Amino acid sequence: MSDKRIGSRESIILGPCFAGTLVLSLVLLLAGAGTACADVRLPAVIGDNMVLQRGQKVSIWGWAAPGEEITVAVSWHNMRWAAPTDKDGKWRFEITPPPFLLSQEGRGTGGPYEMTISGKNSITIKNILVGEVWVCSGQSNMQMAVRQSANAEQEIAAANYPNIRLFSVQRKVAEEPQSDCVGSWQQCTPQTAAEFSAVAYYFGRELHKELNVPVGLIHTSWGGTPAEAWTSRQALEAEQDFAPILQRYDDAVAKYPQAKKEYEQKLAQWQEAVEKAKTEGSKPPPTPGEPFGPGNPNCPAGLYNAMIAPLIPYGLAGAIWYQGESNAGRAYQYRKLFPAMINNWRKDWQQGDFAFLFVQLANFMAAKPEPGDSDWAELREAQLLTLALPNTGMAVIIDIGEANDIHPKNKQDAGKRLALWALAKTYGKNLVYSGPIYKSLKVDGNKIILEFNHTGAGLAAGGGLPASPMVGGPLKGFTVAGADRKFVWADARIDGNTVVVSSDKVAEPVAVRYAWADNPVCDLYNKEGLPAGPFRTDDWPGVTADRK
Repeated sequence: MSDKRIGSRESIILGPCFAGTLVLSLVLLLAGAGTACADVRLPAVIGDNMVLQRGQKVSIWGWAAPGEEITVAVSWHNMRWAAPTDKDGKWRFEITPPPFLLSQEGRGTGGPYEMTISGKNSITIKNILVGEVWVCSGQSNMQMAVRQSANAEQEIAAANYPNIRLFSVQRKVAEEPQSDCVGSWQQCTPQTAAEFSAVAYYFGRELHKELNVPVGLIHTSWGGTPAEAWTSRQALEAEQDFAPILQRYDDAVAKYPQAKKEYEQKLAQWQEAVEKAKTEGSKPPPTPGEPFGPGNPNCPAGLYNAMIAPLIPYGLAGAIWYQGESNAGRAYQYRKLFPAMINNWRKDWQQGDFAFLFVQLANFMAAKPEPGDSDWAELREAQLLTLALPNTGMAVIIDIGEANDIHPKNKQDAGKRLALWALAKTYGKNLVYSGPIYKSLKVDGNKIILEFNHTGAGLAAGGGLPASPMVGGPLKGFTVAGADRKFVWADARIDGNTVVVSSDKVAEPVAVRYAWADNPVCDLYNKEGLPAGPFRTDDWPGVTADRK
């Protein structure tokens, strides 16, 4: 059905930047929206202080009574558009926001604007900006707040950016895709930034400073959760390798009533034991664990349903992701699971292959004196392989982790390294955005010569910083093996833009690994100071190869 224009200024002449102006379409949204009330209702993600993605049509949607005529009016355009809701009371407009312009003084004109949506009632959305919108998701390292990051007091005090807008999705699990979530857009102030995702904030702050445009950050994460929780059931069912994930959950659901009953009995016994311990002055027993089943944040599709689906189809530039720790024990499966999740999001958003940038796992746990296997190294490899998907990017932070803390506090560099990928690949800035990534090898007698992409101004040992590059210095963290597949520490040195690896213990080398450990030695950088990503040149089966 075509849109109906209302008002007396239909002959308004618009500049070329409004060539697309406003387009209206009606589509079915996700199931589950309540329509008992005839008042116009909006999803939480559409409201005061929101940021509309510049340079593309964006969706504005909601609910009202079936057949009710809904109109939308915007402050940047002297016209209104109208259309009826569908039989379920759902409506959706696709609009083109005004362009973001820079003045000669370098100031942006991205708002603020207003939008009024009317039916039986009217809702006016105020303080709207036009800029860049990013979804920020993952597990606890994405959830970790600015107040928990390094230099928190100073960072919070300086977090006064009214043109950065923050939206946090309330954590929830659902068995079916939801149409709405709980949350609201907030201007970035010291008070609002303190509790917001640190990685997301530092990423958004970097974009805001470099691009001089408003930035909207939608934070949706939950600590300790696996990637399958953020993937739709349909996407999981499409791949045989994910069948064990679904089978485990379905079995747990079938057994859940009995398991819940037994848990409640154990909980009652535990409470009695706690009271007894208090009386006797002894140590109370540990709390019994809840059974796995409905409502658990680790259940497949549970967080996709409750914390991703309600955001679709909000207009965005891309997504950033920090997760993988909870899937490290099934790293080979993650080779398919992680790309499947990315493709799932892109397919459902219907905004093409939007940018998807992720953080590779940091170094963690005790360093080991000898080369060996590592499920964390295999998970990092699965993340590296995901770069085969179009428009993806990986921030390597193998040099800023903490051996005794799975949550490294240096979230500033994690956010900045993500932003480098976005600035270069999404926004076209001419800069070095990645550390060295393994490209190829050549065997030369008892040596292996390694070539890399993303060498920047050249390879460097140590920190790679321009102030003190050790360009030809020895490298640690490399191991080499012959056909027997037994890795030993290697002698490695930089030669131009290559690394030469050898060992007097391996006369005929066939494979090299670098930073292949939970907490490896990492000293290969480019001169821009970005670390090389961990890698191996072999494809010998790893410790997680058979884990599903």
